Amino acid sequence: MVGIIVDQMRQEYLYRYESKFAEGGFKRLMREGFMMKNAHYNYAPTVTGPGHASVYTGTTPAIHGIIGNDFYDKELKKTVYCVEDPAQRMVGSTMTGGVSAWRMLTTTVTDELELFTNKKAKVIGMSIKDRGAVLPAGHMADAAYFPEGRGGNFITSSYYRNDLPEWVTKFNARNLPATYISKPWTPLLPIEQYTESGADDSPYERKIGGKEKMTFPYNFAEMIAKSGGELFAYSPYANDYVTEFAKAALVGEQMGKDEVSDFLAISYSTPDIFGHAVGPRSVELQDMYMRLDRNLEDLLKTLDKEVGIGNYTVFLSADHAVADVPQYLKDNKVPAGYFNEEYATAKLNEYLATFYPGKKLIEKISNEQVFLNHSAFDGDARTSGLDM
Repeated sequence: MVGIIVDQMRQEYLYRYESKFAEGGFKRLMREGFMMKNAHYNYAPTVTGPGHASVYTGTTPAIHGIIGNDFYDKELKKTVYCVEDPAQRMVGSTMTGGVSAWRMLTTTVTDELELFTNKKAKVIGMSIKDRGAVLPAGHMADAAYFPEGRGGNFITSSYYRNDLPEWVTKFNARNLPATYISKPWTPLLPIEQYTESGADDSPYERKIGGKEKMTFPYNFAEMIAKSGGELFAYSPYANDYVTEFAKAALVGEQMGKDEVSDFLAISYSTPDIFGHAVGPRSVELQDMYMRLDRNLEDLLKTLDKEVGIGNYTVFLSADHAVADVPQYLKDNKVPAGYFNEEYATAKLNEYLATFYPGKKLIEKISNEQVFLNHSAFDGDARTSGLDM
């Protein structure tokens, strides 16, 4: 079984970019599989952590506990990261701290597979983002892998194992990111053929990597030299990197080679990482999806060869989609704006102070959720002047 999450993918991309896709990637999945066209989210916020957890647990943040990427912990009275685990350490890296799925309160489909097979199944998760690898892999996985600093060698957490397997060490020795960034990112087609997107030079795009204009070509070697290795995650080469790692995992772990089902959980994070910089109408994003289409075709061909046609099941989903850039909407006369949590907290406390002087009732607004200051309610609410 192969689960594929494309971070921040809109369903309409399947149709908007369809004429530019090849036959063996997205089109093959649509042609040979089933498609849910009328799906609805019944929770908020729709971001990476809750999205991945919801897809793999089949339930909502209120139940599985991953209510945000980062969220306010009422007991600790601080913001925590959804997969941080101070009891663990990174393996294959000198980075401090570790990660695990311990904050996720329910089982995943990958956990259930491990339980059903009495842990004979192999479950491997991988992503550029650690949470994109950890949450789908679940609690009982053999490993979840992600690149150090989002652009280095693939590493894991001591939650899963205390060393890297030989196939991962050999893969890392190939130093693929250096090979990828040795050539600039240029569009696959002449720029005038990207009629499904806006202009290459757009005022609605955020500059990255010291680049003066967010237009083709993108010299990631220069940009990384200026701004650091994490910038690799903004490039379409990061999708290539994850695809190559997935292929290496299939062979290295001998997945799908016996009578016990295995699970390969792949998350493509770069469409989200880069998408936040350029928005859903950029030429660059369209080119990235055209390249991702080729990645999927490559992956499916490898599965055909290594596992066999008809011997594997693939699903592809997004963890969430994305809204248009608010300023783009405003400039086109569509009501839109930005929400500032700190501003909202200050204004709510200011308003409530007129009714309850000296009481700070709002402790935190996090992920559009309001956390009350429970210490202000100590004792009987009526005698404390907090009868609501």
